[in-house]
Amino acid sequence: MNGERNLETLLRTMQPQLKAGKWAFRTSPNGFDSATLDKAILMFKESEGVTIISPASDEEAHVPAWGMITLSIHSDLEAVGFLAAITSALAAIDIPVNAVSAFFHDHIFVPYERREDALECLRCMMRETHIG
Repeated sequence: MNGERNLETLLRTMQPQLKAGKWAFRTSPNGFDSATLDKAILMFKESEGVTIISPASDEEAHVPAWGMITLSIHSDLEAVGFLAAITSALAAIDIPVNAVSAFFHDHIFVPYERREDALECLRCMMRETHIG
């Protein structure tokens, strides 16, 4: 099942969806127990340790909270420029992005307090996209 590769189509029809909740990036040099991993929506092994993304709790004031926006279009893993365009637009309004590409969709994590600003920026991109 192939996804969309055309950059203009991707940008015009990305349909960003803000997911409920706050998310946290966590790392451990020794990994995590199974109960913690069960709550994670992503796990990645690096030489320095394991990183997960999992729900953040309000009691963890020391852990930065992130909002998750799913780009609902089925993007092809070989699509060129999609995330570059999105991260550039968000960088222009001073919003950092952590992006995750899965098989069907791209997901971006932005500081929780800027999630609505990011969503509006993406919606604006959809309205204004005409490449070429």
